Amino acid sequence: MLLKRGDNNESVKQLQTKLGLEAIGNYGPKTEEAVKAYQLKNGLTPDGIVGNGTWNKIMGITEAVAAAVVSTPTPIANTTGLKLDTLKGHIPDSVIAMIPEVASKFEINTPLRLAHFLAQCGHESGGFKLTQENLNYSAKGLNGIFKKYFPTLESAVPYERKPEKIANKVYSGRMGNGAEASGEGWKFHGRGFIQLTGKDNYTAFTKSIGEDCIANPDLVASKYALASAAWFFNKNGLHKMADGGANDTTVTSITKRVNGGTIGLPDRIKHFNEYYKLLA
Repeated sequence: MLLKRGDNNESVKQLQTKLGLEAIGNYGPKTEEAVKAYQLKNGLTPDGIVGNGTWNKIMGITEAVAAAVVSTPTPIANTTGLKLDTLKGHIPDSVIAMIPEVASKFEINTPLRLAHFLAQCGHESGGFKLTQENLNYSAKGLNGIFKKYFPTLESAVPYERKPEKIANKVYSGRMGNGAEASGEGWKFHGRGFIQLTGKDNYTAFTKSIGEDCIANPDLVASKYALASAAWFFNKNGLHKMADGGANDTTVTSITKRVNGGTIGLPDRIKHFNEYYKLLA
């Protein structure tokens, strides 16, 4: 579960009803403020983003039920030789607990490699908060970002604010996905801290970790949010590219491979410097 400002769907209506707001389905400033107030009152991080913890609390879902949906990683002994304790307070503890296994398996095993990796993950996931791609676009947004698939505003209108329908359109017939009607565009939309996308990638990742993420793709957004990003990093040789050094040029080169451009580069550089200072 992930809801934030700008979303518009039935889950937002449920949320608004529980918070005593008018159930209009649009996650606007009023809903965000109500969520922040609820989070603050109930000892949750008041960020205005409804993740599993906030959702379960508001909806009255017990921990036992929630555990069936979201897997909390079991703390693993730090055998990496990396100074992971220095990351506390900078990265969520749940993410730090995933690092030892991931660092070993995917060769992200030096302070330099880990700092580059975490900088990219941190930016792409909004500070390790977002583990699913946001496809809640307006018609204007679709026409601007996915012009190949929505060449006119009129062609985009039937798809606006319909993430599942959008994913099935723009991801169909590529990355191993079937036709639009197959539903595989949505089933294998972006998940994890660096948004693993497409059936081919989910299939390859499944073989790598030995758990079926084809049948259970949501595992990539929960249990394997960091591992899927590390797999991508390793598969594309970014762990070796990170050996280029603690400099802006290397961050830029990796960013181009992750992002396809340099969107958010200053933030990625800032996080790299922060993490490398802690780990070096």
